[in-house]
This record gives sequence, C-alpha cells and structure tokens, in this order.
Amino acid sequence: MVISETRMRLAPETRERAWRALTGEWGRALEMLPVTLDTEPDLEALSPVMRCARAVQLIAAHAPIRILPHQPIVGAATLRAATWHQVPVFLEGKPVFSSVSHLTAGFDHALAVGYRGLRAQIDERLSRGDLAPEQVEFLQAMRLCLEAAGVWHRRYLEALDDRIAHSEGEERRRYEAVRAGLERVPEEPPTTFREAVQSLWMMFCFQRLCGNWPGIGRVDQMLGPYLRRDLDAGRITLDEARELLAAFWINGCDWVGAVEWGSGSGDGQYYQNVVLGGIGADGNEVTNEVTYLILDVVEELRIAEFPIAVRIGARTPERLLRRVAEVMRVGNGILAVYNEELVIRALVRFGYPEREARRFANDGCWEVQIPGETCFGYWPFDVLQLLQEAIGVRGEGPIHDFPDFESLYAAFRARLAAYMEEFHRIADGHGAGNHVPTPLISLLVKDCIERGRGYYDRGARYNVLAPHPGGIPDTGNCLVAIKRLVYDERRMTYPELAALLRANWEGFEPLRRQVLAESPRYGNDDPEADAMTKRVLDDFLVEAERVRERNGVLRPAGVSTFGREITWRGERGATADGHLAGEILATNFSPTPGSDRKGPTAVIRSLCAMDLVRLPNGTALELKVLPTSVEGETGLAALVALLRSFVALGGFFMQVDVVSSELLRAAQAHPEQYANLAVRVSGWSARFVTLNAEWQAMIIQRTEQAAAR
Repeated sequence: MVISETRMRLAPETRERAWRALTGEWGRALEMLPVTLDTEPDLEALSPVMRCARAVQLIAAHAPIRILPHQPIVGAATLRAATWHQVPVFLEGKPVFSSVSHLTAGFDHALAVGYRGLRAQIDERLSRGDLAPEQVEFLQAMRLCLEAAGVWHRRYLEALDDRIAHSEGEERRRYEAVRAGLERVPEEPPTTFREAVQSLWMMFCFQRLCGNWPGIGRVDQMLGPYLRRDLDAGRITLDEARELLAAFWINGCDWVGAVEWGSGSGDGQYYQNVVLGGIGADGNEVTNEVTYLILDVVEELRIAEFPIAVRIGARTPERLLRRVAEVMRVGNGILAVYNEELVIRALVRFGYPEREARRFANDGCWEVQIPGETCFGYWPFDVLQLLQEAIGVRGEGPIHDFPDFESLYAAFRARLAAYMEEFHRIADGHGAGNHVPTPLISLLVKDCIERGRGYYDRGARYNVLAPHPGGIPDTGNCLVAIKRLVYDERRMTYPELAALLRANWEGFEPLRRQVLAESPRYGNDDPEADAMTKRVLDDFLVEAERVRERNGVLRPAGVSTFGREITWRGERGATADGHLAGEILATNFSPTPGSDRKGPTAVIRSLCAMDLVRLPNGTALELKVLPTSVEGETGLAALVALLRSFVALGGFFMQVDVVSSELLRAAQAHPEQYANLAVRVSGWSARFVTLNAEWQAMIIQRTEQAAAR
C-alpha cells in the first residue's frame, strides 16, 4: 500500500496523482535528451565558469516541459542525467561538470527578494568594483544563470497559455489559476501563499533540473507567514493550503522509478531534506499551520522523497510532539528528530553566534550546518580499522605484545593522533584551488555574490570540512573485550588473542559465542562499555579540537558511517568482541546490530553518556521500532514518551523506523508486492526494494525495539 486509507483529507485527483508519481510513472519517463555543448560556437574561448553558465542556459531552453492535469504547482526536473549528480549537459558524449549536494541552500533569502532581488545584488556588487577579472566573470556567469531561470519560467507560462487556449470550463479555470500563481514568481517576491509555494518550488526545481541536489531547509518558517496573512484575509482555507503543499511534495517524486531495483543505496539519496519546527534566530517558536499541514500530507501520501527532521525540545508544543509520533508510526522512515537545545549549545560552544546557531538546518542529510551560508564537506574514516592496525590484529607481520591494557591503548591513541594530524593538514587546503564551476548554486549561498567567488572557491561565509569517524561503538566494545579477556581475567595472552583474531576465530567458536553473548556492549546502559566508548570518543575529540579553524577552514566534529559499514566490512578483520571478519557492524552512533538487548531507553542512555555537546556537526541514532508496540493510544503515548526521553537525556539526532524485520524479509522475497515500502537508511529514506542485498541486510539486522521498554 502506498497511500494511507485513514485520515483522507486530500482530493481524489491529488491522491491519484501521488499514486502515479510514487509508482514511478514520471521517473521512468525521464528523458536522455542530448543537451550538448558540441555545437556551441567559440566554446574553446570560454572559461569553465562561462561554459557552465552556457550549459545552464541550454538546459533552460531545451529541457522538456511537463504540466499535468489537476496540478496546481508546476515545474519538473525532466532530464535523466540530473539524477546522476552532474550537470545534465554533454560534450563529445561525456558529462562536463559535476554538481553540488550536501548543503541547504538559502531559499529563504531568495524567496524573500525574488530573482529580481538577486540580480540587483549582483549589479550592485559589480558597480562597486574592486574586483579581479575572474570575480567579474563569475558574477556575470551568475547573472546569466538568472537569465536562464527566467527563460525556463517563461516557457512554462507559454505552455500554460497553450493549455488555456485549448481548454474550456473548469479545466480552463484551473489552468488560469496555475498561470496566475506563476505569473510574478519567482522573478518577484511572492505576495500570497500560492505564489510562495510556487516560487519556492520553481527555485528548488531549477537547481534540481540542472543537477544540483540542495536541501530545502525550514519550509514552515519560510511559508508560514504567507499562509497566516492569507488566512487572516480570507483568501485561502487550510484545506486549499494543504492541497498546494501536497502538490509540492508530489512534484518531488518525479525521480521515483529512475533508479533500478537493487542498485545500491536506494532511490531517495538526493539530499532534499526538510526541517520543521523549533525556534528562529530571535528565539521564538516557528511552528505554525504549515508545520501541521506538511505532516498531514506525508501521513496521508507516505511520501519519503523529502526526509523530514523535526526540531524538538523541552518547549515543543504537546500538539506537535503528538503529531510527530502519529506520523512516525505510519512508517516509511519519513521523520527524524533533532534535540534542538543540545544542537544549539554545541554550535555556540564551537564558536557560531547564537543567532546563527538557532537557524541550524542540515546538509540535506543530517549533518548540522548554517543554511544558505555553508560550503560543507566531511571526512569519513574508520576508527575500528585504526585500532586493528595499531594493535596488530590484522595482516601477517610480527605480533607485538602489550604488557598491560594502558600500553595497548596508548598504541591506539598514537595511531589516532597521527591520523588526525594528517586530517588537519589536508583540511587546510579544503576549498582552495577547487575549479568546479558553481555559478547557479552560488546564487543561493550567502557571501558568494559579495566575494565574487563560487561555492567551492571560498565564496561561502562558512567553509567547513568536518572529521567524521565511524566504528566508535565497535571500537569501544572491542577494547572492553580485550581488557577483560587478556588483562582482567587473564584467559589468554595478547599475542594469543591477536593470532586468534588473525585466524578469524577459527578453532575457537565456543569462546567466540561466549564472548559475543557476555562481553559488555555499548547500547545497554552498561557503565563499563559506555565509559570505554566515551574514552574513544573523547580522545578523538581532543585531536579534532586542536584546530577549530585554520586557513579559513572550520573543522566541527561529527560521528557517522552513512552506510560505509558495508564497505568497511571487507576491510576489517575479526573483532575481539566476537564478530567475524565481513560482518556489518554499527551504524553511525547506534549499537552494533543485535547487541542492544535492554530496550530503546537503554540505547538512548548509552548514547547520552557521551559528551555530545562536543559534536557540533552531529551524530545519529537509529531505532527500529516494532509496529505492534505503537498501536492504539497506549502505543502512541509510548512513542511520545520515547521522544521526550531522547530530549531529556540529551540526545542529538534520532531516526525512528516503525517497521518489522518480518515485513522487510517479505519485501525481499516478493519485491513486486512492496515496491513503495520505504525505510530510513541514514539521513535519507529509500524504497526498500531499490537497495541492494547488502544494504537490505543492514536495515534488517537493526535490533527491533518495543517503544514502551
């Protein structure tokens, strides 16, 4: 089942259009239109940034236009190559430019001033001078991209004129209403809610059409004031507003079906994250009617294409918390939550001004950033592999003995410090000399116009490369096991343990099973395991915090895997806590699959034993909750209590999937029957059947929890 049969609020034609989108009708129809630079005159004379601007112009002029019956918000990203994370323009049959993701663009500012306002900013900056020739050229390229967006806009107006001329009655009136909502925007600032929704969609969709995958950010904060004014003036009803937001969400499904089943990390990894709720820069709550209408839409249509992160805290209205829980238990991995008070404290501690910190969103996944102001990158690495390298449990070289646990830990600590020293050296050059041209996305990133520089060329206000270790829970578990087996209980010498691990526990299966069952593990509110995990995290943070900023590059720490535990499985050896080489281990800062045995509150307590305020770039906890445990009013109350516990105990970011392993195994066996079953993967959601076997196994192996435990 794709669309909920309960709480039906939307019009039948809206639900039917959603069904067509979610079953991949338009994703399969995406065109490989050969938008090409091959025939462009004087191409060799153009700089890369001017070539990129010309590519954007060609896309705007030639991308197919799509307008559907009963569609109140128009604009479609119709070029298949845009789904490949590249600008969908070719030269001699090959793509020319990579594109941009992992950012939330400054749609709030662009919406408020319109394309006309952005153009005025460019012209004003050019008029002031004091610019190098390459800066002048970049600003001119940005202006050409705005002109291209205007061409695409006019093509839609002309297509609507044609529809109006060839229709009559109610159909004609619908097309006239769509055209009226598109007439002024996005060139001008919107004056009504309908114009605001249409403008935001056109701005976002044009970036998407040209291959960029930005997050959208705080949609309710952007659109709420327009809706409030229209409601007060009697220009719109809540039902009408809900239909417009549903159209926005349905439009975002136009790439469903473009990715084949079993193709990797799924079909939803386009980084188009939405953030709802929380406080604004002034400290006031931004939750409004739009917040609740969006939750209505995703509950009814079960659209996971825009993963939603809701900012919650001690001040969150009870109505919103309950509504979040209601939508979470629908499933499909749509909603996650930030503990906004902790996130803001972490950002302020790192050095962001408090007003900026209060504005936080994410990079389109879940890593925290200041939206519309940040050029973001992250540096993933595997701490478990560093441990295994440092203490010699992999490879064929000589095995070194360690007389006591502290000498063993010191070897690991030294390896970690050396790695982080190399990270800081590499980070010094982040964003320097990157020649990927970005004139289109830079329109939506603060200070790029003022500096006359691109997103990847130190144009953004904040230039970030965040170190992101993975495997910290597994590393803590392994160190506890080593300490117990070798140094506390003296069941074997360290060389014996290292040899055993190099042999992948061969010949020691009973001992392996015993260790797997009995060794203390992170995720069970176990003081010994949590303390060791915290020690690993703290030592990483000491090295990360040695350099907050250098050479214009901020280095806010986070902890993540983002699915790399699948890649790392082939690079890790057997572990001292009983895992064989090749097993999938912990995701992000979640427990190792199957190791958390005391319920979700114990998992949260283990996470919150860490000093999470020292992770300004964030970390994620995944929970897979049994659907039967959240049924009825009692189940709903249990889920609300779980969310409150997460805030009260001091969590950072939590993703809750309400789904059973039994259902997921059925989807593996009969994918055609579960084509639209979506799950939360990491910072994105994806249809389960589009994940390959390894990614499916990772999701299934997550421990099933009962919300009330």
